[in-house]
Amino acid sequence: MKLQELEVFVIGNPPPGWGGRYFIMVKVTTDNGIVGYGEVYSASVGPDAMKAVITDVFERHLMGENPENIELMFRRAYSSGFTQRPDLTVMGAFSGLEIACWDILGKAHDRPVYAMLGGLMNDRIRAYTYLYPLAHHDASAFWTSPDMQAESASEMVKLGFTAVKFDPAGPYTVRGGHMPAMSDIDLSVRMCAAIRDAVGNKADLLFGTHGQFSVGGAVRLGRALEPYDPLWYEEPIPPDNVGAMAEVARKVRIPVATGERLTTKAEFAPVLREGAAAVLQPALGRSGGILETKKIAAMAEVYNAQVAPHLYAGPVEWAANIQLATNIPNLLMVETIGTGGGFAGDLIKHSITLDDGFIVAPTAPGLGISFDEELARANPYTGAGLHLEMQESPCDYAKGNAFQGGAAD
Repeated sequence: MKLQELEVFVIGNPPPGWGGRYFIMVKVTTDNGIVGYGEVYSASVGPDAMKAVITDVFERHLMGENPENIELMFRRAYSSGFTQRPDLTVMGAFSGLEIACWDILGKAHDRPVYAMLGGLMNDRIRAYTYLYPLAHHDASAFWTSPDMQAESASEMVKLGFTAVKFDPAGPYTVRGGHMPAMSDIDLSVRMCAAIRDAVGNKADLLFGTHGQFSVGGAVRLGRALEPYDPLWYEEPIPPDNVGAMAEVARKVRIPVATGERLTTKAEFAPVLREGAAAVLQPALGRSGGILETKKIAAMAEVYNAQVAPHLYAGPVEWAANIQLATNIPNLLMVETIGTGGGFAGDLIKHSITLDDGFIVAPTAPGLGISFDEELARANPYTGAGLHLEMQESPCDYAKGNAFQGGAAD
């Protein structure tokens, strides 16, 4: 069995666009006709450029190879151009192709992917979601409304979720770490208080940030949030400064989580060595694929850290996250987007089962999903923006800041 053909789908994600402006999916076909699907989560270049990178990585390192030889193909891609170091774009491309290889292998052996990774460890997988506006909410006001967010949290708890995530402390800028505005700290405290009051002890609070603070700013905000006992404080420092992240982890009594913007074990290892995080959040369409992320999880296990695969992408990465989560012993939970429905659910024909806030371990071969190629081709991305983008303007200390939940505009 040899890898023979590649097709890349760049799929426009209709409004409200939860999961990003577009999804990049790959279809890989073997010489004996087995098809595997994967997802590339790499947002630092535009989709046309990324499509060219994916094609180059496939033709240069995978085409004609036995899909079983994942270690060899990884080392080729990781070493390409005399590098042997993490490259977010190349490893993003490889990650999606690697996921497709596992889908192929599972289908070839009529077994789910996790069966080939060491078998079933978790038959019900704890899920969490961001808080999104309910149908009757004013979507533009939702992100700075503690009352609306608390109402959304209550609805998620009714659906069975035992953890909810929210991120009121913007902005996310290209300028790097900054001190939060006092208004941002005040809003974050009021939102934590409202959500904690709404959910009581029925759900954990997951406080999201996206690498926007300096050490001093992260410590000030984190200490203000401590009375509400969040389960984690997500990426309070830019991901390129592990030492600063570790300093925050030492000074704030909330576990730090990080990892959505890291790739390969080479970038996750220093996070563990320096005690920068108690929870790792690899995104499998970026972190090196399923096997590389299992290695990351094994390193985390040694350091008594847990893994919570990240998802701000499409449903094929979600399916890959679930296969890994089903297998690893140090799983904390997996991210979902709402209940996994809508357009993203349509793309995989709603083939993942979410039951009372938990994902049921899949039993179908490969990734356990049915990908709708016709729907994917009918929704090409035609915009110019990247999957997600950061603002250039600085933190507004006079009028306050609002993050719109990552919705496509």
